[in-house]
Amino acid sequence: MFLSGVLFVLFLAGCWLYCLTDAALTPAWEFPGMRKGAWIALIAGTFILGAIAWTVVRHLTRPSRAVNAFLAAEAFARHPATRSQRLTPYPIAGPDDDPEFIGQLAKRIREGQ
Repeated sequence: MFLSGVLFVLFLAGCWLYCLTDAALTPAWEFPGMRKGAWIALIAGTFILGAIAWTVVRHLTRPSRAVNAFLAAEAFARHPATRSQRLTPYPIAGPDDDPEFIGQLAKRIREGQ
């Protein structure tokens, strides 16, 4: 009986610590309703009730995975490193994938160099 009580308290402490860490690491512009400091104080002060409130409100206001995937794809498309890949119809992995290199190599072989 004592062991199950200890395990339950450890489980609640783990949930509380997860919510407190999630609130501390979330950017300020993503906070639903209250400011970041208020959420952290609420979670730290009310222990498990604040953690439950954070979990519920955060789940209801967090964008869906489809929205996150769309935003990530849009950001990837704007990144400067992907601009060079858009110029070719396929990504060039090495010199043997480059048609110009293969053409020059074939020309050298035909000429006997």
